[in-house]
Amino acid sequence: MQPSPYISTRIAALWTTSLCSALLFVLLSSWVIAGGEMQINRWLQEFQAPMWTLGARLLTFIGSKGPIIVIALWVVWYLYAAAGRNGEIKLFLLVLLGSEVWNVVLKLLFHRVRPDVNRLIEITGYSYPSGHSMAAFSLYGVLCYLLWSRWSGWKGRLVLLAASSLMILGIGMSRVYLGVHYPSDVAGAYAASLSWLLFCIGFYEYKWLERTPAKAS
Repeated sequence: MQPSPYISTRIAALWTTSLCSALLFVLLSSWVIAGGEMQINRWLQEFQAPMWTLGARLLTFIGSKGPIIVIALWVVWYLYAAAGRNGEIKLFLLVLLGSEVWNVVLKLLFHRVRPDVNRLIEITGYSYPSGHSMAAFSLYGVLCYLLWSRWSGWKGRLVLLAASSLMILGIGMSRVYLGVHYPSDVAGAYAASLSWLLFCIGFYEYKWLERTPAKAS
């Protein structure tokens, strides 16, 4: 059974947007290679204050591997035990693990050194694209997608979208504020993660549509 024209158009739109996001990442990468942007970091650090620093450290902690693993394990348990949706588990893990692999590959490809002006925390490794930002976008992006169909009211969906966006933007901005990333590290991470997320969703919906008739028979 072939997908309906509407679903086929939806999947095509997902993959087209994924490709556009990948092209945006390429453009950002070209800008990164062409020159620096230390002045933006210096300007942001003029707003440093104990309260903002505490908030940035908290957001950075939430976006680190430990908390993300804990959240991911809880989501997998919920999808398996409470919902029994193996397809959604596969999508969730594909997005998160694939994003992590892509981040490692891209960091090794670009070899960008981190900013070295007034860092508030010490961290090693390459800078572009931001690992925290990619992980946050992948995690909260796929969670927003999985929960969207479960929250039918527009108010609930608005809260879901706002909460996801705030976490993604907050974690990304915290990395620039703390002096361990350039703004383009975060923007590039968002573009790369969006491309990967939409590709995975399109693939998931395509495979799900193929198996739907078999389940219904």
